[in-house]
Order: sequence, then C-alpha cells, then structure tokens
Amino acid sequence: MKTRFWYGLGLLLLAGPGQAQTLAGAWQGVETETDELRYWPAVLRLQPGKGQALFGVLYQEVGDQPGVSVTFQMQGARTGASMQLTHVRKLNETGGSFLSYWCAGSITFTYDAALEKLTGHATYQPGPGDDCDTGTFTFYRIKLKSAPTVKAGALSALRVSGREVHWFADYELQKPLATGNTYSTKLTKATTFYLTQGYYPTAESPVVPITIQVAGGTKTAPKVPPAPTPTPPPAPAPPDTLAPPAAVAPTALPAAPVVLPTVLFRQGTPELLPTAAPALDQLATSLLASPQLRLRVVGHTDRLGEPGKNQVLSEQRAAAVKAYLVKAGVAAERVATVGYGDTHPLYPSPDARNRRVEAERLPGD
Repeated sequence: MKTRFWYGLGLLLLAGPGQAQTLAGAWQGVETETDELRYWPAVLRLQPGKGQALFGVLYQEVGDQPGVSVTFQMQGARTGASMQLTHVRKLNETGGSFLSYWCAGSITFTYDAALEKLTGHATYQPGPGDDCDTGTFTFYRIKLKSAPTVKAGALSALRVSGREVHWFADYELQKPLATGNTYSTKLTKATTFYLTQGYYPTAESPVVPITIQVAGGTKTAPKVPPAPTPTPPPAPAPPDTLAPPAAVAPTALPAAPVVLPTVLFRQGTPELLPTAAPALDQLATSLLASPQLRLRVVGHTDRLGEPGKNQVLSEQRAAAVKAYLVKAGVAAERVATVGYGDTHPLYPSPDARNRRVEAERLPGD
C-alpha cells in the first residue's frame, strides 16, 4: 500500500459574486479520497492581513496515525469574490519516512454561510511516485448563530454552527455543559462558553470562546470603583515590601511573571478576545486598591510569520493590555510593557495559547 501525504495551495471561493464575507477563523474537518478509504483530519486557520492580504496555517494528520502530521504556513490575497492561498514554508512535520512525501496542488472551496461549511475539491500536481491525484475536503466552523445578548434570568436557547459540538464552562475543558448545536440556559451575567467540535478532531483542534452578553445583568466590563484612600502604615515598610492587602487576589498581582490564561488575542492582531475582560477587570481593581504597586506586562506571539513582525505584534499586545488598564482608571506610569516576540512559546506552534501576555510586579521607585 503506497504512502502519500499532501500539502496544499488553496483557492477559496466565497458565497456569491461580489460578496465580501470573511472566512477568517479556525475550520475543522477532513480530506478524503473518492477511490480509496483513506482520510486526513485537518485544521485550516485563516486570518486577514492588511488590505487584501491574508495568511494562515494548514495542519493535517494521517487518519488513525495522529503521530504523522504536517503544518504549513500559508499566505495569499483576496481578489474580488475569491481568495487564493499558497504555502510559504513547512512549519512542522512529524512521523514521516523516506518513502513518504507531500503532494502539492490547489483546493477550490464553496462556502455554505448557513452551515458555516467549506466543501472543497483538491487537484494535485504529479508527485515523485506519480500517485498524487485528487481529494475532497469538508470543513466546519463554530460561529454564534443566535442573538449575542439575552435577557437576564430568562431561559435562552444559544445556537451555534459546527459538527458534533461540545460546550464547556472552562478553557481547560474540564467542566462539560452540553453537546449539540443548541444549549438552553438561564444567564444572570455575561458568560463565556468554550466550544469544540468532535468532527474529525486532531491534536490542533481549536477551542472556540463564545461570549454571551446579558441585558439587565452584570456586564462583561463593569465600571471599576474609585480607589479608596490608603491608610498610612504604622511604620515605614522596607523598600522591597510589595505585598498586596489580604483582600486582593494574590494571582492578580504576581511577584514573578505569571500567564494570564484567559487574556488571549485574535491571530495576527493585538485585538483582545472577549475572554480577557474578567481577568483584566480584576487586575485593574487590585491595582486601584493598592496604589503603591506597579506592574510589567509582557507580550508574546505564536511562531507564525516573520520574527520581526512578531516582535512588533508582541509589543502591541502588551500595549493593548496597558490601554485597557488605563481606561479602567490605572495611572499609565504604573504599567510598564515589553514584548518578546515569538521567542518564548509555551506550546508547539501553532497554538492560540502562545498569543498571550504575562504580568509581574515591579519593585517600588
């Protein structure tokens, strides 16, 4: 039985001529062959760049052999009602052998907006063994289809797209809530759910946060109360004493760099995801309650794209967190920022958790 893999150049056709619908996001699915019972679970991540440019990554595993995989960085441009992607470089490959190779070619997709589905046909160039042929792709994307705001205390049916959807209360996926495209619940405050798809899952399957706002309940970003007037200490504290009051959560004001796990960003941008608000609100409240404390925010990126651009992006992400805290009432001079680019990943790339910030206390002046 021959062993053959693939990598792709993609031509993505949007729904209808002239429609500028975006296909940005994480798509999960599979490639199959029409004449053989082989399949390749896949994740396609797309992100718009400047102007008409776009970029992303394509990850694929061999069916029933998750240890055999490939990841390619891809980029391209949108022209009218279509987008064309080309592979830039191989980011990672596992489990290959001298008998295996990856086929190159093109993929043409049609987009079903109602189902958030991509259906594609691949045509490959001849490979070393002259056995690269065609393949069929099916991808689905999780996207909120019901109203983003519900009435406080009312039973609401939350509806999303996707295949074999699983709902969780936490990013670590330890608190399952429901399965299926609809989840009925009563909310009294803004809530973020974390969703996955069971349709051909892979090691790179995305966890998708969906935030539901509540009308008449607690908002995602409540107004931070003014800082209380500090009570003078009975004796001067040593210069290196920066312990927060007992009422302040220790994790909000760490003495050493600590990852803020829910403060994440959209791929390729300094735009905060909705999941960031609760943690940053808590951090702002703690800083306002302890005006003697200063903080350093450290930005990071995933290992996608050029190192120089990633360095700038990491600095922009740290600056975005600082801007959030300043808007909440924290003095700008109390928050320092620095970016480390893609030099300190925590997980094998690509992984959304590498697009993160860390926070640490700074010593007093």
